[in-house]
Amino acid sequence: MMNQQNSVVKKQATLFQSFIPIIYLIIVLSLNVYFFEDTLSGANQIALISAAGVAALVATYLGINWFYVRSRIVHSISTAMPSTLILFLIGSLSGTWMLSGVVPALIYYGLKILEPSIFLFATAVITALVSLGTGSSWSTVATIGVALLGIGNALGFNEAITAGAIVSGAYFGDKMSPLSDTTNLAPAMAGTDLFTHIRYMVITTLPSISITLFIFLIMGFTMDVKTSETDVATVLSAIENTFFITPWLFVVPAILIIIIVKKVPPLPSLFIGTLLGGLFAIIFQPHLIRELAKGIENYASASYVGVMMAMFGDISIESGNEKVNELLSTSGMAGMLNTVWLIISAMIFGGVMESAGLLKRISHAIISRAQSTGQLVTATAGTSIFFNITASDQYISIVVPGKMFAETYRERGYKPELLSRTLEDAGTVTSVLIPWNTCGATQAAVLGVPTLSYLPYAFFNLISPVMTIFVAYINFKIRKYTPEELIMLKDADDLMQKEEH
Repeated sequence: MMNQQNSVVKKQATLFQSFIPIIYLIIVLSLNVYFFEDTLSGANQIALISAAGVAALVATYLGINWFYVRSRIVHSISTAMPSTLILFLIGSLSGTWMLSGVVPALIYYGLKILEPSIFLFATAVITALVSLGTGSSWSTVATIGVALLGIGNALGFNEAITAGAIVSGAYFGDKMSPLSDTTNLAPAMAGTDLFTHIRYMVITTLPSISITLFIFLIMGFTMDVKTSETDVATVLSAIENTFFITPWLFVVPAILIIIIVKKVPPLPSLFIGTLLGGLFAIIFQPHLIRELAKGIENYASASYVGVMMAMFGDISIESGNEKVNELLSTSGMAGMLNTVWLIISAMIFGGVMESAGLLKRISHAIISRAQSTGQLVTATAGTSIFFNITASDQYISIVVPGKMFAETYRERGYKPELLSRTLEDAGTVTSVLIPWNTCGATQAAVLGVPTLSYLPYAFFNLISPVMTIFVAYINFKIRKYTPEELIMLKDADDLMQKEEH
């Protein structure tokens, strides 16, 4: 039995002491950006774990018992387990949706709507659809985005404007897709579920993307351009020659949308979506099934092997077009391991910081001046943008503020989806606007357009944090716990603390 006094901070941390692990984390993350091309494959995870070690030293100095620190780490990790299970299923779903032709069909029919007079509008829509289907803004920008940039150049559009439309659409899709890692990370940090988070984001995201599309529509109609559809035809041909494309493939996402609307829990919803993707792959893409299951003549056996491969591992579909090939590659469950590793590392860091009262000390310094809902959301959004600038990583801009503000939102009676939405509205979408951030640096390099050049035209990314603050200040649909729900939460916390001790 742990003595209760061991769980109490014997010395209150100063603001400087509280910032020591975060300062260390920022320095190491900055070094990672400089030295490592891919910081998500381990470098940032080690940075978080080592920062947790620094936080543990501060906790020891404050006189906190190690077993209490460890218990908070375990508790912190346990809160992320539902999101981890969802991430694994999302990896499987992305694999079967690619193999079945669902994602390629989204791309194919999206490109069909492209017309010169609405090029900028269509560019934002197409990249949004592709990013929604893949859950990745990076792959969208690197493939369809590059093709659209070339088309824009041929049409006479300023490449910075085209890049702004590409980034706006890609990050809208990344922000709203259940396949996106950040869309899963934000609710995990705040303590809500994936689909509640997505539904609540609609309140701020729909106005933001609507304003963005209206601006691009006006800009497109006021510009004199000449048509050139060569690049689009090449991509369409590559997809058409690789997959059997039919509108029937949209039955899969339609069913999943219906299931989500019916409020079926995330795990069974995604599992059903994964199985439907596998079934449609067997029905509509038998040639790809046989290609994956090389050497297996029996189609039933080949189907089992092909669908299983799509669910758990890497698959790369050869289309004859190098850019399209990049888009038609998935990694299944295995592709989610780095994100899961990052989440666990972040929860370790958060658990130690919480055990020593360091997050509370920092958040109190910031929150003491944030009394209203609007001020609290503004403080959260500003903190997320601060970490995008200083830590150079969008994941950290979600993880650290999420851990800092979660308890405060709860104490003030706000439901966690308000926090998770703010983290995405300010953290996810502004990362690409910072030249030295991993997102901003990558997209600038891929598109060949400097970050500060496309920044003024990335309207969705600029509007989103403003919109989330505006909605909070007018107090529009701000969700709060009822008195009965607060009593239930307190009882659950008391029970958990008794079990820990």
